[in-house]
Formats: sequence, structure tokens, C-alpha cells
Amino acid sequence: MPAERPQSGELAPLDALVKGALAEALVELPGVAGLAGGALGGEQSALDTLGRGFVRRDPVAGLDPLPEGGDSAIFSTAAIASGREPGQHWPDLNAFRLSEDFPGGAFDPLRVAERAGRNFLPALMFPESPPASLAPKLPSAPVVGHGAAVPSTTASAPWLTPDPQPAATGNRSAPPSADALPPWLAGVPASEGRPSGARRPGLRRDFPALDQQVHGQRLVWLDSAATTQKPREVIAAITRFYERDNSNVHRGAHELAARATDAYEGARAKVQRFLGARSHKEIVFVRGATEAINLVAQSWGRANIHAGDEILVTQLEHHSNIVPWQLLCEATGATLRAVPVDDAGDVRLDAYEAMLSSRVKLVAFTQVSNALGTLVPVVPMVEMAHRHGARVLVDGAQSVSHLPVDVTCLGADFFVFSGHKVYGPTGIGVLYGREDVLERMPPWQGGGSMIDDVTFERTTYAQPPARFEAGTPSLADAVGLGAALDYVERIGRPAIAAHEQHLMSRLVAGLSSVPGLSVLGAPAVRVGAVSFVLAGYEPQAVGQHLNRCGIAVRSGHHCAQPILRRFGHEATVRPSLGIYNDESDIERLLRALRELGGGQA
Repeated sequence: MPAERPQSGELAPLDALVKGALAEALVELPGVAGLAGGALGGEQSALDTLGRGFVRRDPVAGLDPLPEGGDSAIFSTAAIASGREPGQHWPDLNAFRLSEDFPGGAFDPLRVAERAGRNFLPALMFPESPPASLAPKLPSAPVVGHGAAVPSTTASAPWLTPDPQPAATGNRSAPPSADALPPWLAGVPASEGRPSGARRPGLRRDFPALDQQVHGQRLVWLDSAATTQKPREVIAAITRFYERDNSNVHRGAHELAARATDAYEGARAKVQRFLGARSHKEIVFVRGATEAINLVAQSWGRANIHAGDEILVTQLEHHSNIVPWQLLCEATGATLRAVPVDDAGDVRLDAYEAMLSSRVKLVAFTQVSNALGTLVPVVPMVEMAHRHGARVLVDGAQSVSHLPVDVTCLGADFFVFSGHKVYGPTGIGVLYGREDVLERMPPWQGGGSMIDDVTFERTTYAQPPARFEAGTPSLADAVGLGAALDYVERIGRPAIAAHEQHLMSRLVAGLSSVPGLSVLGAPAVRVGAVSFVLAGYEPQAVGQHLNRCGIAVRSGHHCAQPILRRFGHEATVRPSLGIYNDESDIERLLRALRELGGGQA
């Protein structure tokens, strides 16, 4: 039975809070030495490991909320021991690494789940609740996040229970079948009933571009890290705007101008909610993540970076999060330095901490690597940077379509993403900036809409976000982005993440069985994409063979040459996942690769 709730504001061990709900759900893990740098030690159970974390509880509301409705979160013992105020919340999804040697380290439930051959993590880590109609079937006691509950019976989630024999014997349960997945984990609205292949039935049919054949075979799109396909409702929203509401915004007195303005600002409000921003003033529309990073570099950077200053990035970065900072350093005399990753492809937090100093004015890093799929521990890295007075920019281009993201919890000063990576149109993206930071930034481009008053002697500028949206915006694309976010939210980002992690597990395991194939890295948490090389074949030749099989992947350097060279390659093959993929897509890819690996191509 659930543990007794602590009093309001009291810090309670997480194992005391979840023991009742998880007693039958957590698997014993003998010999987990080496996890998260060996900090977990040897003979520990997942429950013991969870006990290293703390949550703040309220006897009425359940979990202590952040200001303006934010999520509750996990605290690490390191955070408490270092004297941080309880108000320093740790978001459920992003503080995964636990190492007592690194201030800000946190438990990594996904890695424990991976080593245990389990998928108990979605219920532990995702901050959204299952559908209300499913609530009677699940325990009422929340675990981590507002309302996320762990099924505690074998009837609701048989794969959550321990193996009949200890894991050390090598006895592993099979991945959960479609029948076993609860609807809220499988991405199925409760009203739709039984999932099909761990995804909502007919989801692929929502994407007209996937309703075609390539070289006589059904198209398999495994190139979502480059761009996602678009659901019908996004295409319809753009078409409807041009057919009915097309007008410039903000300056017209007529009906169409009012409708266009409502649609455009309505899309901004949707982005605000999607990211968990505190205000619509923190959301700036741009052409994409690349333009957003350049905006920060040329506006905030030119005003705040000087000779002798340092900017830190990681070896994982896309070129778009390297080149703008190089240009800024060339113009200012600052220095760009790269934080190394280890042989698994994870950021070396020890090296990162050693590189931080008062000289570092900005840290910019991706949340998810577009080449390796590495999930970067955003929260500890943000907190470490802020302790040294640095601003932080997080590139979320590869994360927002796969994971729940709350910028208030992340704590970064800037967050960027591109619409076309999250099932929206090209030509639109978002810069989130903390309101107090944006207010002090000078404009980047001049023109209409970004002014308050103009004379030939001087110009005064509008408040953010208008200050950074000179000229006519990409109106229809913003509306399309809003429709895409609506689509993603209806499926549910926790459900998407659970579905894709299931597919990723099968994909990596299958790739490892192909003769001559080598996967780059083995990060603690891999999201969305994986890179590999196949002995005897250039990546381009592998990509062409897959194309003949009707399978679209990316072959090349993925605009991430530094990280590929870190692993000794100039190019790789990169399959990447989206919400429309299923297990049959993975099997098609693996069969085609085995033809090459077996020398039959």
C-alpha cells in the first residue's frame, strides 16, 4: 500500500513515497557497478537507487508545484547536501545522470531500465498523466511528475514485474508486446482501445507523404532527424489560412487582418504552452533553430561577449551550434572551446566542470545529438554554468518531437527548435528566451513591426518578441506549426517517448546483430537517432541500397563532423525515428542491411 504522505514542504525519500506503487514493479539489479560512472556501486536494487532521490510533496496537491503551474521534480542527494534551496527543482526527464562526484548529477532511470531489460521508465519519468478515462485502472498515488502513476499489478503491466529468476542468470523477459502496453504508454487514446504494434492504429495514414511506394515498395521514412513528414491537419491548416485568412498581421482594421493576427498570435500561445514558458513574450518566431542561434549570437553575443571571454559547446553539436559562435569569436576576440564526450558518446561532466570559470560567458549545447542520439543532462549542466555566471542556450531541434520539454524546469536562458523537425512546416522555428534576458537584448534586424517610433534622428524599438520579428512574419507557417503542436499534444509526448524508446531498443539490438555493422557510441540514453557504419561499404552506398528497398535514411556527415571524427569516421548511415514508425519499419531496415552484411547485395 502507498506510503504515508509527508507534510507540506517536507522532503521525503523517494523510495518511501513510491515503495507501495512500485514494490512489484521494480526489478532487482545485481551487479550494476559502472552505471553513471560507477557511482551506484555494486549490489543495489533499482528501488535503492531511486531512494537516492527526493521529491517535495504537498499533502493536498500531491507534488509541490513550480511557480505558474510548472512540474515537480526529483532532487538529488548531492543537491540537498550542497545546500540548494528546495525550490531548485529537478525536471523528471532531463536530470538522468547520478554521480556524487559531479554536483548536479541525478539518477538515470532509463539506463537502469535498459540494463534490466525493462520498460518501467515511462511511468516513472514522464510528467503528464494518463488519460482521465484510464485513471480507475491505475493506482491513484502519483510518482514523479504531476499525476503520472505506475501500474502496480501484473494484469496492467506484466513486463514491469521481476523475472522469475534473478537478472544475473541472463533470464530476460521479452520486450512488451502490443497487447501488454497500456494505451497511455502506447499513444492510443483510451477510447480507441487496443493498440496495434504499440502505436495508434492508422497513425501512418495521417501522413499523406507516406502513402506512396518507392522502387515498388512501401516507403519507410527513417529520416525524421533531417525532417519529419507532415500530418494532414498541418497541411490543411496552412491551406485554410491562405484560402480564408491571408492578410498581414497587427496593422489592419479589416476582418482578415484580425483573423490572421488571431491565428498568428494563437500559434505563439500554443508554443508557449508546448514549451512551458511563463509568458508569450518569451516566444520569438524565426525561420528555424539555425536562425534562432544566429539571432542570439548577433544580438546578445555582440553586446556581451568580449576579447578574452570563452564560449563552451560540446563535441556533439550540429554545425549550426558551432559556426555562429565561431563567427562571433572572430569578431570579438573570444575563444570557443569544446567539452569532450567519452567513448560512449556522453558528455564528460568532469571535464565540463573543469572548463567552467568566470571567463565563460555562454554555454551552448544540444539536448539530443542529431548524430548519436545522446540525451544530454541539461539541468545539471545549466546549473553548473549558472553558478559561474554564464548564460546557457539549449538546442532542442532534436528533442521536442521525442520528449516532454519544459523550459522553466530546464532553467536555460535560451531554447531553440525548428518547426519542420516536429511535424510542422519548413521556414518556421522558435527562439525561447527568458523575458528578463530578451528585454536587455538589442534588435538583430531592422524593419517594420519591430519598432516603437521612427524618426530620421532616432528609432525606439518594440518590446520582445516584436523587437526580434522584423518584417512580415512567416504567417502561414506559424499557423502550421501551431497545428503540428496540437497534433503532437493530442497523441501525448510521454506516449510518443515510450513508443519510440521501445522502437529504439529493438533497432539498436537489431543493428548489433548485422554482420560487419558497428554502431557509434553507446550513450546512457539514446533518443531518436543512431549512426552506424558497415564494413566494406561506404555510407552512401548503404543509403543507396536502402533507397532501392524503399527505405529512406540519411548518409553523410549529418552537419556534425566533429563528433563523427571523434569516433574516427567522416560519414555514417543514420536511421532516425518518428511517431509514424513501427516495428515493421525496423524489420524492413534490418532485413535490407543483412543482405549487405551477408554479402548478398
